[in-house]
Amino acid sequence: MVRLIYAVNMSLDGYIADRDGNFDWGEPSLAVHQFFNDLLRSVGTHLYGRRMYETMTYWETAPTDASPAHDDFAEVWRDADKVVYSTTLEGVSSARTRLERHFDVAAVRTMKAAAHRDLMIGGAGLAAEAIRAGLVDDYHVMVVPVIVGGGTRALPEDARLDLDLVQERRFDSGTVHLHYRPRS
Repeated sequence: MVRLIYAVNMSLDGYIADRDGNFDWGEPSLAVHQFFNDLLRSVGTHLYGRRMYETMTYWETAPTDASPAHDDFAEVWRDADKVVYSTTLEGVSSARTRLERHFDVAAVRTMKAAAHRDLMIGGAGLAAEAIRAGLVDDYHVMVVPVIVGGGTRALPEDARLDLDLVQERRFDSGTVHLHYRPRS
């Protein structure tokens, strides 16, 4: 069964970026990077908001000599389709990418039903819409051992959802992976 996955790096206090928009504190260790790469292998399509897409386009032309985990991520990312939801973006610059003006819950359900590989949603704002609509099947949360004190929240403040813990993993860096699914 194809699943819609929300995978997110967040601070211990629940932010994906600090008040200045920085997320350099979330730089993954080699083990975390490889774990995330392995998670991405099941993904056939990424759903992005504009800001997340603009961040991720780095991987379209990323240098191929940084590290094996870096190169692997770039390859896996380039091999997936991307859908960008934006009312302000003029066009897209990466291959296998299409632009949609509005996030349509019914269209995402149809896309999911027709897909042969998982979908992954990225960007807190877009993910919040999917969470509110009950579209997210899996939450993969990487809790980074830092408190940033404010910024962009990883999860919507106005959504209530009971979850079951599927898996957890602790990394030597102090990052903890938590995999949740909505309780049936």
